[in-house]
Amino acid sequence: MATTAPAPPLSALELKLQKAKTSKTAWVGTAVFGVMLVCGLAYIITKLSKDLAEVHSASVFPYLLLGVALLIALGFEFVNGFHDTANAVATVIYTHSLEPHLAVVWSGVWNFIGVITSSGAVAFSIVALLPVELILKVSKGSGFAMVFALLVAAILWNLATWWRGLPASSSHTMIGSILGVGIMNQIMQGRSGTSGVDWEQVTKVFKALLFSPLIGFVMAALIFGLFKLLLRDERLYKAPEGDDPPPFHIRALLILTCTGVSFFHGSNDGQKGMGLIMLILVGTVPTAYALNHTVDRGSVTTFAAVSTQVAGALHNYEDTDAVVGDSGQELERFVSSHDYQPATLVATEQMVIAIRNEAVSYGSLGNVPQDMQANVRNQMYLTSEALRLMAKSGPKMNDADKAAIGNYKGFLDKSTRFIPTWVKVAVALALGLGTMVGWKRIVITVGEKIGKTHLTYAQGAAAEITAMITIGLADGYGLPVSTTHVLSSGVAGTMAANKSGLQLSTIRDIAMAWVFTLPAAALLSAGLFWAFNAIAK
Repeated sequence: MATTAPAPPLSALELKLQKAKTSKTAWVGTAVFGVMLVCGLAYIITKLSKDLAEVHSASVFPYLLLGVALLIALGFEFVNGFHDTANAVATVIYTHSLEPHLAVVWSGVWNFIGVITSSGAVAFSIVALLPVELILKVSKGSGFAMVFALLVAAILWNLATWWRGLPASSSHTMIGSILGVGIMNQIMQGRSGTSGVDWEQVTKVFKALLFSPLIGFVMAALIFGLFKLLLRDERLYKAPEGDDPPPFHIRALLILTCTGVSFFHGSNDGQKGMGLIMLILVGTVPTAYALNHTVDRGSVTTFAAVSTQVAGALHNYEDTDAVVGDSGQELERFVSSHDYQPATLVATEQMVIAIRNEAVSYGSLGNVPQDMQANVRNQMYLTSEALRLMAKSGPKMNDADKAAIGNYKGFLDKSTRFIPTWVKVAVALALGLGTMVGWKRIVITVGEKIGKTHLTYAQGAAAEITAMITIGLADGYGLPVSTTHVLSSGVAGTMAANKSGLQLSTIRDIAMAWVFTLPAAALLSAGLFWAFNAIAK
């Protein structure tokens, strides 16, 4: 009779995590998160119901589509919690500074605060990578195919890497998915002039993703070296022993760094799905979400005056021989191809005047008729993108005109690129729920499988300080970075600085996940986009 091989013995950390399941604090942490979840869901349902009350539709299909799309989008954030949010609690759990379930709840609270206070810049930098023709058609079949393909591909790859316990990057996954959709869209459109992907924006984002782990490695090594130079307490440089927490000052430092990483993770990484959720809302119920209804009559009056100023400024640089047929088509051509023509400036001026007249006639964005909300949004979005690109390839303007156009563009973005508070709450809860479920695999990888020796208190603090600074700076510039790769490279940097050695098998697996995430996610999303498009037709 065949006998099964005995299971490998559990490490000290794995035994501790197993005990944590039945501890009293586990129930306390779960209860606290449960209360947050119930209160958050009540708030979300109340706000969503109020917004949808403005929508008058004879069919239930838009609501069903909205429900399915939101479920998938929040599913991405839930899976994101497996990977990136778990990194924020890895060191504080590994060093016994906080009981695991309390650490997860504590991190969740600060992630929540980070998400709520986020600007939305990262969210819309992700959206800016998408083909503009699909963004403008977000309420049609191809637009929905784009959103569903992106999210499903990202979820599948994140689940696959989480199952292997690899700290893969949700940021890389999302960028890869966007590339796949853009390239497949270009192939499907043939030689119609579509750009597929805004490669300039992709390059900008990819540089942030590429260099942030390198910065993390070097910075964490330097901070760890600084610790050794300035802090002589030998307990800092020992790995945790038993279940006892570290001395108070060490514990306070590690909890502080966990708090900082959690906050900045929420303010940066938590935004990745927000822009896509807004596209879903615009596509399914444009009456409620195509335009920012908080823009009131007073703001519109100011906007009208600025619009007149901008139209006059643009007119000063026009070619008198330029002829424009349809201003909307010309701007869409320019935004898709980045090919500036004299007619582009004329079309932009015409669109500025048209938007001004519409805004003045309606009085406020909330008064725009239901059947016109999506059209006005597309006009504003196109004009904003055209002005952004024109600053690089259009006529050279003086500083006063640039300032006026910048002010005008800010109003357009405020009107179309907004994120309701309930969306932020939903994303924060999804991240927290994902972390509650999937944190253990990542904690073990970060604590015991990167270096040949176990993580010390000083190494954990140095890696977390590095992650906190790097993510905070990226958030300030509106760039997405990978919490996973910044923290993992930071741990590796401290191991190298301490001459502890690295577990090459883990480093190889993480590097392979980093290399293969982009092409794998791109192939997945490209195939799904093609399939969903075929179904939607």
